[in-house]
This record gives sequence, structure tokens and C-alpha cells, in this order.
Amino acid sequence: MEGINITAKIQFFFRPFSSDPEIQAMIFVAFLAMYLTSLGGNATIAIIVQMHSSLHTPMYFFLANLAVLEIFYTSSIAPLALANLSMGKTPITLTGCGTQMFFFIFLGRADCVLLAVMAYDRFVAICYPLRYTLLMSWSLCVELMVGSLVLGFLLSLPLTILIFHLPFCHDNEIYHFYCDMPAVMRLACADTRVHKMALYVISFIVLSIPLSLISISYVFIITAIIRMRSAEGRQRAFSTCSSHILVVLLQYGCTSFIYLSPSSSYSPEMGRMVSVVYTFITPILNPLIYSMRNKELKDALKRALRKF
Repeated sequence: MEGINITAKIQFFFRPFSSDPEIQAMIFVAFLAMYLTSLGGNATIAIIVQMHSSLHTPMYFFLANLAVLEIFYTSSIAPLALANLSMGKTPITLTGCGTQMFFFIFLGRADCVLLAVMAYDRFVAICYPLRYTLLMSWSLCVELMVGSLVLGFLLSLPLTILIFHLPFCHDNEIYHFYCDMPAVMRLACADTRVHKMALYVISFIVLSIPLSLISISYVFIITAIIRMRSAEGRQRAFSTCSSHILVVLLQYGCTSFIYLSPSSSYSPEMGRMVSVVYTFITPILNPLIYSMRNKELKDALKRALRKF
């Protein structure tokens, strides 16, 4: 009973990046700049796609939804991280920590599934161009988008509940800048082997199945591109697909490093550094990668800028 009472009243704190206030201030400025750049870039993509009827296609529909997901994904982490950097150790309740973890897992898993959906869209567009509009109907696009969100929800809820049923006692400093699963589990005063195994299995399924589907799609896509007679067609197809491949490598590479590494080799400091990449840097790079390598999106952006 005493353990339950302690757990119910516990508050977590996030370990600072440095004990030097000047370094903390520099990190705050860097995080704030990255967060605002991410919000601006992803919001721009979502608005441009909505404004221009020429971009009302399945590919840009998924791209706009990916941009919106990235906004919410980063926003589930950044405000609290910025508050801790600017005001020192800001406490977060057990419920607050669980809520942040749920939305981070939910949006991150939905993001992974959506990247697989986008690979399928490119597969249909390049391998079956004449049947593309028939196969990728708007109703199917909406169902695939909703399915990504539903899968993200179904994977995040039980994992969050499982972790926050652990008892937490005295050590309440999280060696991270948000409530990440491995970092929170390290604070539990109970045997976490089952929880670590559950985290590993779910992470392996969430990462391996979509990545396998993406890989299979791109085997067919590359084969179809090589067979194209038009050099312009090949260049356009490679340009579109290379953007997606770069985003996939960034997202899946960093996530795999954190959640599929053996627990014995887990380094809190390294985990925190890699997390900065996929919570702050990757959401900035996504709109840059797509806008720089996509002619239609660049042209739409230029037309929008001329109006202002």
C-alpha cells in the first residue's frame, strides 16, 4: 500500500544537459530555433498542398498529412523541453509523463506506418501508372490515413499502460528531456524484464514490418524505373522516390538505434543525443528534403510567394 501511495504522488524531473546556465541557454535557443523552423516548414507544406488544386493527388495528400503529424509529434516534446531549459527543473506528474509518452508513441508509430503507405503509393504510381487513379481512390487514401492513426493508437495505449503500472519510488530524475520509454523504465523499483521484452517486441514489429513493405515496394519501383525508356521520366521518378527514401532512413535509423539496441548497451547520454535528431532535426529536414527534390512542390511554393 505504501508503494502505491508513493507512486501515486511521485513527480518526475528531467536531468539538465549541463550544469552551466550559459550552455543551457544556448541549447534553449537551438531547440527553440529548430522547433519554430519545424513548425514553419511543415505548416507551409500542409498549406501549400491545400491551396493548390494541382497538388490534390494521393502523393501530396499523404505528404500533407505527414507534415501535420510531424507538427504534433514535435509539439508533444518541445514545449516541456523548452520550459525545462529556460526555467530549470520543471516537475511533471506521473499522469503528465504518461500522457506525453502516449502521444509521442502514438504519433511516432503512425508516422512509421504512414511512410510505408507513401511507399505503396509510389509503387502503384510507377509500376501501374495507367491504373493509378483507379487503385488509389480518395476513399482508399482516407482509409489508409485513418488506418495509420488507428494502428499508432492501438500500439501506444497498451505499451504506455504497461510501463506506468510499474511502481516508481525514490529516484525520480529522468535522464532525458522527455518521458521516453527506456529512460522512464530505468526509474522503476521493480523487475522490468517483461516490460523491456514487450517494448523490444512491439518496436521490432512496428519497425520491421513497415520497413519490409517499404523495401519490397522499392525493389519493384527501382526495377520499373530502370526499364523506363524516357530519361526525363526516370529522373522525375528517382527524384520523387529518393526524397522518400532519405526520410525513411532518417526516421527508421534513429528509432531503431534507440528501441532495438540491447538494453545492456543502452547509454542514457547517447539515447538523449540521438533523440534530439528524430524529435527536432528530422522534422526540419523532412520539408526541406521534399521541397528541394520535388519540382511540383517547389513551383507551387514559388507561385504562393509571388502572391505576397
